[in-house]
Amino acid sequence: MRKRRYGHWHGHQAGESGRNHVMANIVQFENVGLRYGTESDSGPGAGPETLSDVSFTLRSGAFYFLTGASGAGKTSLLKLLYLAQRPTRGVIRLFGEDAVVLSRDRLPGFRRRIGVVFQDFRLVPHLSTWDNIALPLRVAGMPEADIEQPVREMLAWVGLTERADARPATLSGGEQQRVAIARAVIARPEILVADEPTGNVDPDMAERLLHLFESLNKLGTTVVVATHDFHLLGRIPGAQMMRLDRGRLLDPTGSLRYPPTRPE
Repeated sequence: MRKRRYGHWHGHQAGESGRNHVMANIVQFENVGLRYGTESDSGPGAGPETLSDVSFTLRSGAFYFLTGASGAGKTSLLKLLYLAQRPTRGVIRLFGEDAVVLSRDRLPGFRRRIGVVFQDFRLVPHLSTWDNIALPLRVAGMPEADIEQPVREMLAWVGLTERADARPATLSGGEQQRVAIARAVIARPEILVADEPTGNVDPDMAERLLHLFESLNKLGTTVVVATHDFHLLGRIPGAQMMRLDRGRLLDPTGSLRYPPTRPE
């Protein structure tokens, strides 16, 4: 696990951006399709395709925006990325391995390498801000004596030190979002996935949240932010954009990105 002190998570203090380094592929999708209407929670479905022939590569340490209209398939793609769903067809390689055929006993280890900020936050209502943020470390079995320092640093990083004892119901939407971000990154994920993280906050808070993602990215974490807010797309220098249209990935010119031809 990479050694990283959260007290250093500030954009102006961070070292050279991970986007400026030579980066390896961390995620690869090849001809991925997804249908719902399943007999099980994770098996292939029989309904119309939500995603069709999706192919792309994510580079380690890069920043990506995933855009598209409501219903374009953004959340479905993210679910595939953080292993909440298996594709109906195609290949997904994650951290150099075929994620489609991962056994059940290996899934938790892979999921711990991916932080997720859900659109609806998914905070535990009876837990305080402190305990919500500490939850991933406790689930991983970290001793309580080792949890205190990273939680304090995360609270400071997201500006919620004074709200450590507050329950989610007493927090504003922006505060809940920051708790969700802190919880997603406290276990030092290699990939951070955020589903519409600015959808329920005002423009000033949206800028602040984006700055938190940028600070994390500058430390080398691959960041994928799904958004329909086109005002955010130019805020991160060097960020790349992926656009979905009715389940298909478009290239930067707006043309459909068809699957690559594989050599015989």
